[in-house]
Amino acid sequence: MHGKNRGWLGLALLGLVGCGDKGDIPGNQPVQMKARLESFQSCEALESYIEDAAVLDMRTTLEQSKPSYWKTRGGWFGGAEDSAGAPAPSTGAPGGAPSAPNNHTGTNNQVAGVDEADFVKNDGTRIFVLSGQKLYAHRSWPAESLHAASALTLEGWPREMFLRGDKVVVFSEVYEPRPDMNGGKSSGSSCAPMGPCGGYGATHTKVTTVDVSNLDAPQVTGQLYLPGGYHNARMAGSSVRLVMRDQFRWPTGIRWWPDYSQELWEDQDRLEKEIDKLKGQNEQLIRERALSDWLPEGRFKRPDGSVETVGYDCGDFHKTNAPTRLGIVTVASIDLDAEAARAPGRTSLVAEPGEVYATESALYMATPHWWWWPEAGQKDHTYVHKLDLSQPHSTRYAASGTVEGHLLDQFSMDEHEGVLRVATTISSRVSELGNSWGRLETTNRVATYAEEGGQLRLLGKSEELAKGERIFSARFLGDKGYVVTFRQVDPLFTFDLSDPAHPRKVGELKVPGFSTYIHPLGTTHLLTVGMNVPENGDWSTRAVKLSLFDVTDPAHPREAFTQLVGTASGWSESLYNHKAFNYFPAKGLLAIPFTDWVRPSYGGDYWGGFVSDLRVFRVNPSTGFTPVGAISMKDVYQTNSSHLWSWTYSPAVRRSVMADDYVYAISDAGVRVSHVSNLATPLATVRFAPGSSTSP
Repeated sequence: MHGKNRGWLGLALLGLVGCGDKGDIPGNQPVQMKARLESFQSCEALESYIEDAAVLDMRTTLEQSKPSYWKTRGGWFGGAEDSAGAPAPSTGAPGGAPSAPNNHTGTNNQVAGVDEADFVKNDGTRIFVLSGQKLYAHRSWPAESLHAASALTLEGWPREMFLRGDKVVVFSEVYEPRPDMNGGKSSGSSCAPMGPCGGYGATHTKVTTVDVSNLDAPQVTGQLYLPGGYHNARMAGSSVRLVMRDQFRWPTGIRWWPDYSQELWEDQDRLEKEIDKLKGQNEQLIRERALSDWLPEGRFKRPDGSVETVGYDCGDFHKTNAPTRLGIVTVASIDLDAEAARAPGRTSLVAEPGEVYATESALYMATPHWWWWPEAGQKDHTYVHKLDLSQPHSTRYAASGTVEGHLLDQFSMDEHEGVLRVATTISSRVSELGNSWGRLETTNRVATYAEEGGQLRLLGKSEELAKGERIFSARFLGDKGYVVTFRQVDPLFTFDLSDPAHPRKVGELKVPGFSTYIHPLGTTHLLTVGMNVPENGDWSTRAVKLSLFDVTDPAHPREAFTQLVGTASGWSESLYNHKAFNYFPAKGLLAIPFTDWVRPSYGGDYWGGFVSDLRVFRVNPSTGFTPVGAISMKDVYQTNSSHLWSWTYSPAVRRSVMADDYVYAISDAGVRVSHVSNLATPLATVRFAPGSSTSP
């Protein structure tokens, strides 16, 4: 029933708190300083663990809906932080062109040799773009002959993809009705508070493999469906590591509040008795559920339409001894050089997904310690789990560690010569008169860890930095580290990490504003993007800011050059997504997508002031930034759009590709290319529009 297929990736369930025996509210569990994962010895044990965790979460949630519960904690939960650890969210075009460019850019990856999935991929002569439900395939070289060769319609919501040779692998989220639905309607409300409606369906991740050897007629060669929504993916060589996250699949009929009546809501004692009654009814539904309901199987659809079930082995599931929030995280391993991707290895965790960092040999997953309720005395921690990626078709649990503080993003982690370096912001709640939750204080730190006996053992930690601030960006490069924090000014801290046991701060520089992404420019300079904010905090005069930091002497870093971009209304996706930041070392060029809005004259068209550009700059450590120009995509958006933004469509330029002396701007509306000597005059434009397409 459960498909004992040991060659397939096992779910490693990253655990929840264990059930206590002192009532429905477990209270805040202590931080587990020696986190670890343990495998299940049977399917019965796995099912019992999931049900116990579900009952605990359900009972706690209902208990917290009681008026008496809130009265003892200072009233309704509002006006404070969400949790103890979360931050407040050549010149001239050549006459003839070779068959391929000499140099071109690709995805801006964190680790050399480890590709990160994105919605744009290219190999110098072909550009693939996911927009809406379509995969657009372009012949992009010679640049002036740019055109769309084909468009393939995909099922669900295509998110990101990889390109390997003549194979494109697309990850899509597909909604699938639950088998226990009746005529499209569930028998009761299983919508969790502030969460999904489990009774009405669930999200699967679909892995579509496409043969693009004939660009005019791409062929779907495999369709793999796995339970859970798409979260992230990495590829090293032929091995793809797909990370999925799944909301808990509550039974149909679960109820999170009694039926409303004014009389009931005015009678607190009666209301709380009704809530207690719901607990018992809900627990019965949970206990009656089969393991296959909690953890459905996947399936593989062959080109001929036949379907093969993709099962799992309960022995590949794990639980943790550390308190984390309810959810399921799955890592699926797919070997693209194998005959078919229908039998992935899987390792999953029962927990909310966190930050993902990967090298060619290891994948790290970080998930925060879960506090049931904010109160004085708490300090946030993060549990980091290391998976061994030495086998292309599977993963193996290696070690776990407990890190003080919370991580900003994937760049908060880095592995160098077997040592994991982590930059964290540490949030602590201290007692304050009249505030039962305590006052939140922050500080920051860099710490180092090494795998030893199944543990990520702490080797050393730096001094605490920038009290009252939080980390806005971090980057580790060899035996050096760089951290930016912010409150009113932007301190750039430099670290010497050559001795892992004694990571130390060696320099500090304060400048207005903050940097949100740090990019290495050789070994002596850092190229950053962020926001310029005056020290007086006047955000009306802010602007997107590019900076070039000279870190030749780590003890005395200096901001050598800056470049402000646009007005106070300006914005760039590169501010929060490093894949939108495109530096081309071969030409010394930087391209960032940029949007702005300039107020039109009285009576003018609103869209007349809208800016949708790709801004290009020449970057030189000796001379700084030289604006080269911009490729505007505003007209493409206005031609193809009804001016309505949606989850599949944005008017902003989002990505770029550079090949020799040509620059390609990419948006949800199309692709445009210009020569670097005259960016304002496009050589070719492809507009995405409904047309002939095939559907898998």
